[in-house]
Amino acid sequence: MLVIAVFYSLEAKASDAREERLVIGLLPEMNVFKQKERFEPLAAYLSEQMEIEVSLTIQSNYSKIIEKIEKNEIDGAFLGSFTAALAISQLGFMPLVRPINMDGTSTYYGQIFVRKDSSIKTAADMKGKSLALVDRATTAGYIFPLAWYKRQGIDDIRAYFSEIFFAGSHDAAITAVLSSRADAGSAKNTIYEQLRESNPRIDNELIILARSPRVPSNALCIRETLAPQYKEQLKGLLLDLHQDPKGIEVLKILGVKRFVQTSSEDYQPVFEMAKEAGVDLKKFDVHNQ
Repeated sequence: MLVIAVFYSLEAKASDAREERLVIGLLPEMNVFKQKERFEPLAAYLSEQMEIEVSLTIQSNYSKIIEKIEKNEIDGAFLGSFTAALAISQLGFMPLVRPINMDGTSTYYGQIFVRKDSSIKTAADMKGKSLALVDRATTAGYIFPLAWYKRQGIDDIRAYFSEIFFAGSHDAAITAVLSSRADAGSAKNTIYEQLRESNPRIDNELIILARSPRVPSNALCIRETLAPQYKEQLKGLLLDLHQDPKGIEVLKILGVKRFVQTSSEDYQPVFEMAKEAGVDLKKFDVHNQ
């Protein structure tokens, strides 16, 4: 789904330089090559409409986005629900818009899954097994399973499992369980559904044991210091994308219907899930350990 970062460089004595180029960064929510293919038409559309160069860059992991925000190298980003919650809590970012998925929803949820032939039915059956997560800076691939296991009476998952590893993307976490690299895994339902459509093994070999509450789809969040004209242009172009024939083609490639306005209040389920997981958003370290 939509996982993007938008930023520009600004020379101290050349305030107009940033108007010449915007860079949109993509996170590894799924295969990075597929991500770039999906977003290249959006970059081209924005370039044409904003009359500036809009190019793509792919970040290697989720923590890179937070690092760039901390270094003031990123002015806006299409953030997953947890990275958005971090940016709102730690860095004063504000969400603008988020996509409506093809099924009509503007949310997603996390799923914990295992192989059907594993004999794992409950959390108790997972003791001493291996667990594939996505990244510490994800709701579905870290915060949700952390909260869910605590609800099952498991406060220290590292002591409970024989091995825990971060797969780096949602599709990689799913593949890890499908290939028996891990006994259990957690990922977002939207990526799971995409893989189901192309790989019948998902339905035949995996079973879902738990689902999280719904959280906002990846939203465009911006810094308050971003030039007002960019805020309004980005918001307006994305909200009206479905009304432009060229924009409709862009949406088709992205795999979404349209964009809608969003706000910080929409992230309350994420804040509550983080609290249940024992995560302090203001002190949270995004780096995988």
